[in-house]
Amino acid sequence: MVTFIWIILGILTCWFSITFVMDFLKHKDNLEKVSWLKTGLIGFFVNFIDVLGIGAFAPQTALLKFTGQTEDKLLPGTLNVANTIPVLIQAIIFITVIKVEPITLITMLLSAAVGAVWGAGIVSRLKVDHVRLIMGIALIITAGFMVAVNMEWIKGGGTAIGLSGYKLVFAIAVNFLLGALMTAGIGLYAPCMAMVFSLGLSPQVAFPIMMGSCAFLMPPASIKFIKEGAYNRKAAFSMAIPGIVAVFIAAFIVKSLPLESLRWLVIVVILYTAILLLRAFKRS
Repeated sequence: MVTFIWIILGILTCWFSITFVMDFLKHKDNLEKVSWLKTGLIGFFVNFIDVLGIGAFAPQTALLKFTGQTEDKLLPGTLNVANTIPVLIQAIIFITVIKVEPITLITMLLSAAVGAVWGAGIVSRLKVDHVRLIMGIALIITAGFMVAVNMEWIKGGGTAIGLSGYKLVFAIAVNFLLGALMTAGIGLYAPCMAMVFSLGLSPQVAFPIMMGSCAFLMPPASIKFIKEGAYNRKAAFSMAIPGIVAVFIAAFIVKSLPLESLRWLVIVVILYTAILLLRAFKRS
């Protein structure tokens, strides 16, 4: 089963990479005015902490806003496209080392992918005001989940490595919704982790499910954003390459850090960014 998933992830990686690079080269003479250095550092940092379980979308949104590296309307597409290859690599690593019951893993990954394809088609055509509203709310929700983790309101004491019956149906439905919401900039990690814990699965199982879900949903969703031109090409490209390097460093060299203090700092930054987005929505 792991070999089968590897093959699928390999196909998705090639499909996305070819589409992304061809689109970038096609528009290489008309790229956005973006700092290679700033976006490169952002891509490295957010993918580094992503591997450690904090998540990338919320801090990445905040950093892109603070440094003025992309338009608000292009944020969802830029986040998805920039992080696709780093997330695919994460999924390959964690699906290999952590055992999950195959039916549970495959059905949840596929439901997230289907939800993302449906969601990306809608999000890519949203007006900038709607993007600001959705992302502002998304950041507040993400911060709430992170507070819950830090305060230990979300706890995982289960030992199961798979689901069946109504629990599996529920997990598939929720992952479909999370896949759709991720295309709007709502990170999947925190709510997916909460769901996994609440259903009695082992905390370790959360990682291949979270990362595998993102790896299955992000290539088709990101390709939709690419075809619609609804992303910042230069920012996405310059964040993707350092992001790949960060994944390998975090997964194989650093492996773990005391994250509670960093998570509190990220929460403050996320909430401030949410306020900025919602105020911009209100003014418009």
